[in-house]
Amino acid sequence: MREDSYRHQGMRRKLVDALRAKGIGNEQVLEAIGSLPRHFFLEPAFEEWAYEDKPFPIGCDQTISQPFTVAYQTELLDLSPRTKVLEIGTGSGYQAAVLGLLKARVFTVERHKELHQKATKLLDSLKMRNVRCYHRDGYLGLAEFAPFDRILATAGAAEVPPALLQQLAIGGILVIPVGETAQRMHRITKTSATSFKEEDLGDFRFVPFLKGIG
Repeated sequence: MREDSYRHQGMRRKLVDALRAKGIGNEQVLEAIGSLPRHFFLEPAFEEWAYEDKPFPIGCDQTISQPFTVAYQTELLDLSPRTKVLEIGTGSGYQAAVLGLLKARVFTVERHKELHQKATKLLDSLKMRNVRCYHRDGYLGLAEFAPFDRILATAGAAEVPPALLQQLAIGGILVIPVGETAQRMHRITKTSATSFKEEDLGDFRFVPFLKGIG
């Protein structure tokens, strides 16, 4: 395990101040980001910049999302302790760890085996016992554990995968960026077995949401 120094902690405090200034108002989300060593989730070469509000490569043509995006999507989920969350796209494991610190019950799936194995090991070392990792096709969700109170996609989907809508509990929320080159952030609330309320919450840019196992 790498060191989490006073300097790292000071950089996190500055990051939290920057996120608050950009409009993140959920103090529990900010506290989680302020306590989680983001540099653990990056290669050592990027450690010096780990607390800038930027994405960074993590291998397999994937990125760790910028902290504002992580905070914004997490805020949209409106979590309570023990909320059952499906995350599509484990990546580095950083977003799953933020959800874990908010005491959600997290099921996270990753299509790239290398990223899945690395994130699982790191989350285990951080004793994130409420986060369970799976090497799966995220387009299909995780039907054996459905329904989910919340579903979060961390990649840009050309369309909303039908399986995710099916696996969402009534009253549940799906947060997903939708679009081919640039995306619009969508928050979809399931109001009945067959009806949904959809909110369009602005432009974002993500890596593509791909079908299948990488």
